[in-house]
Amino acid sequence: MFLGVDIGTSASKGVLVRADGTVIARSERAHTVSTPQPGWVEHDAETVWWSEFAAIAADLMAAADGEGIDGLAVSGIGPCLLPADGAGNPLRPAILYGVDTRATVEIAELNAEFGQESVLERAGSPLTSQAVGPKLRWLARHEPQVADRTELLLMASSFLVHRLTGRYVLDHQSASQCVPLYDLRKRAWAADWAEAVAPWLTLPELAWPTEIVGRVSATAAAATGLPAGLPVTTGTIDAWAEAESVGVRAPGDAMIMYGTTLFLVQVLTEPVPHPGLWGTCGTWPGTYTLAAGMATSGAVTEWLRDLVGGDYTELVAEATEVPAGSRGLLALPYFAGERTPLFDPDARGVVAGLTLRHGRAELYRAALESIAYGVRHNLEAMTEAGGQARRLVAVGGGTKGGLWTRIVSEVTGLPQQLPADTVGACLGDAMLAATAAGLDTSAWNPVAGTVVPDPACTAGYEPYYRRYRELYTATAEIAHFLAAEQRRAHPPS
Repeated sequence: MFLGVDIGTSASKGVLVRADGTVIARSERAHTVSTPQPGWVEHDAETVWWSEFAAIAADLMAAADGEGIDGLAVSGIGPCLLPADGAGNPLRPAILYGVDTRATVEIAELNAEFGQESVLERAGSPLTSQAVGPKLRWLARHEPQVADRTELLLMASSFLVHRLTGRYVLDHQSASQCVPLYDLRKRAWAADWAEAVAPWLTLPELAWPTEIVGRVSATAAAATGLPAGLPVTTGTIDAWAEAESVGVRAPGDAMIMYGTTLFLVQVLTEPVPHPGLWGTCGTWPGTYTLAAGMATSGAVTEWLRDLVGGDYTELVAEATEVPAGSRGLLALPYFAGERTPLFDPDARGVVAGLTLRHGRAELYRAALESIAYGVRHNLEAMTEAGGQARRLVAVGGGTKGGLWTRIVSEVTGLPQQLPADTVGACLGDAMLAATAAGLDTSAWNPVAGTVVPDPACTAGYEPYYRRYRELYTATAEIAHFLAAEQRRAHPPS
């Protein structure tokens, strides 16, 4: 049996899985992010990452009922910056991935120092709010007392691995998102740039997600209920573990992860840098990926649900009765800025075409359609870069109910495969642990169905999508003005 545990943005989840892929038990703990200032998004590593991991591990060990456990893998949100001392004790809350936009000044500085084209060519990704390097420089500038004490650069997965085994190690996939500290083609730390960004920091050893890098210590076993000596793999960032959970491994495979944010991962054999996307190492040696992420997706539908009342079942049922195009509504889903391919933290949400005849059903469908337009925008950027999405697999909580995935397929004109289990990254973690033990997991989570687009609906969405692209351009200056006014209204404390 194998354990997989994932630390997500809004929940931690774990599974216990038999060697044939049967899920024996699941466990989940919900949490929230902290936003102490505008543009800051953080997690407390002790109370969220470690305490929830320990509780989930205890739940799953109880479900094992005395049977032996053969491996453990973990994943988590990333790329993150958790400064820690030499013993792995956090020195401040973890600074989260691209939703945390505090280091805009440092991004501009590093682009000026190294050159935007040089960064893209060497690191595979542009310098954006997703990058760890600018946040390290922000830390040195704004919290020098923390930087002076920082000996370890940890993320959610590597923090747990260090706490469990004592090893200071990071997987190549996660490291490749520490732009500009990692050389993508050499698959090694870019020592000269790392020295220029954070000369005080010792970087972790690198390994692949399926490598066994240590075993659970007696101390960690006492805190979690896990057996001492349990093999632990390197682990990785959650989206790549989620791709693993649905068999997105071969070149041309692509995953759409429907969650609080929306993430896409496409597998490649060679790096294809693009200024509007993230180019990274793949989960497996010999692979690379193109990745894209929208700053909001499920977060917008949750906001709308809370605003208009009702539950998701009601809203989906009502929106299903609304025709494509939401009776003349067009929305931009940039409620928290936008990541790929715009990289515009000051983009803002827009709903165009409102009349007194529109109600919550039209608004809800327009929100789903806006996210689908964003998916198409990102897939087009991937094609432009040289990627070829030959197989599209959908996963995540947003696949439930059927409406959202159907709208995405009709807007993009692409079918989406639906796996039998959409439990997510923790299942991918269990697969990584089983692979490390020598098992073949390719049959663990078969395709259960396919969403096939209606060509007539795809054609009907074409003029809406064209105007979606135009709407951002037409309103960007207004959005940037309003974003500045919002910062003025809510200044940093």
